[in-house]
Amino acid sequence: MTNNILNSFGRAGLYLTVFLTGASVMVIELLGTRLIAPFYGASLYVWSSLISVTMIALAVGYYVGGLWSDRAKCTGLSLIIVVAAIFTLLIPWATRFVLLATDPLGLRAGAFVSALVLFFPSLTMLGMVGPFVIKLSISRLEGIGSIAGSVYAVSTLGSVVGTLVLGFFLFPLIGSREILVGLGVILIVLAIAVAFYEQNRLGVTSAILPCALLAIVGLCLLPKVVDAGHIYKGGGHFQILSERESLYGWVRVIEEPARDLRFLTADASMIGAASMSEGKSLLSYQKIVGLIPALAPKMSRALIVGLGAGHMAKTLEDQYGMVTDTLEIDPAVADAAVKYFGYKPTGQAIVGDARYEIGHLKGPYDLIIHDCFTGGSEPTHLLTVETLTQLRKLLSSNGILALNFVGFGTDKSAALSSVSKTIEQVFPHQSAFMAEPGDDYNDFIFLASEQPINISSKGLLADQIEWLKAREYNVNKAQGFVLTDNFNPLEHLQTEKSEHYRHVLVGWFGADLLVR
Repeated sequence: MTNNILNSFGRAGLYLTVFLTGASVMVIELLGTRLIAPFYGASLYVWSSLISVTMIALAVGYYVGGLWSDRAKCTGLSLIIVVAAIFTLLIPWATRFVLLATDPLGLRAGAFVSALVLFFPSLTMLGMVGPFVIKLSISRLEGIGSIAGSVYAVSTLGSVVGTLVLGFFLFPLIGSREILVGLGVILIVLAIAVAFYEQNRLGVTSAILPCALLAIVGLCLLPKVVDAGHIYKGGGHFQILSERESLYGWVRVIEEPARDLRFLTADASMIGAASMSEGKSLLSYQKIVGLIPALAPKMSRALIVGLGAGHMAKTLEDQYGMVTDTLEIDPAVADAAVKYFGYKPTGQAIVGDARYEIGHLKGPYDLIIHDCFTGGSEPTHLLTVETLTQLRKLLSSNGILALNFVGFGTDKSAALSSVSKTIEQVFPHQSAFMAEPGDDYNDFIFLASEQPINISSKGLLADQIEWLKAREYNVNKAQGFVLTDNFNPLEHLQTEKSEHYRHVLVGWFGADLLVR
């Protein structure tokens, strides 16, 4: 019987099966971040949850698949694959309900339980394929080691190819929901093909019928899955002007006409806010940053790391005639800044990862604005001694680094303290300001330089000096750590901030904004 399998279905067919299911595992795992991150943030907790759930599911799948293959002899592979397809098609349909249901659990538990409910079933079924194929491939006991090794090697190769195809080609072109639907359909086709071989070549009675019935169930889910594509409407208060899924998240331009407001959001982060009528920025911390060129004379060239809606670049040009280079990792954000917020580059408009691109820039810059805050989590690799040292090398001798950091300002805030201590390791002088005096949760703006920073500069008007002095903040460094590439607990320290920010955003827009 087994020889017939290898002769008819062919070992190549079995290897193709484990190749495709191996690729499916990685596609589902990676897409998990795209579905959960808008709600819980693209944080270490989300990645840890997805990786853990994937490993748990595969372990269970390997074990159960091995037991089933021994008891069922050579039947059931097609059923395993078609059930995996159905669970895959259910993922985009169930995402909204699962995320909203797990919200009360908090960031860490909510992310883990969401990943477990959404992805465990399909990944477990896919994990069962490998042991089943090994069972079907065994013709003699002596070859079991090489066969098992080959099957798992091909499955791993499929995972590699699936990862590369998804990251390099599918993500830039197709939405996450559409990719999952396509994957489910591919698995259904694969299951039917396997069912034909089970019935026609293995002599399994009615292998096609149960697989075909389940395949029909899966295909009947397609309209519901497509209709479940949830587009945020705003409940009549807000309007979606633009939305686009990029490699880094879901970017939206949202308007509230009644209050003359336009927002730029990326997943669970508000990265720009302006008046619709005048186009002026409404973010308080940017008013502080807009005064910095007056503190040091003859500033002419600036660098902004984290473009947002582009208001700071416009302010520097309009008020000070400065040429500004910008660094933005997300092309969807850069496009939205140009189209909906009036941003016009005056220098290089670079789209790419800041840590890489900084190493290729040529200074000197008189002002560097470091504004890479996100609601879910900070890009912690941009807040280390190593990164700040790179930025320091790009500054002119009298240049100033302005770093925006969002968090809690209590004396026990280890996150804020850590950022201050890290800056202290690189720059001899620093000052800190808060955007909204009196609020514990705030934007904190650090100014760092080789020279002392005098906020009573002659370049500022008297009322501007008083306004700025009212926002000076003394950071308690006792609780902090120096952040390095080797040791960086900032994401863990900012867990409370991430949860608070998410609930603030939900209170403003509603939970539907964060659900895909």
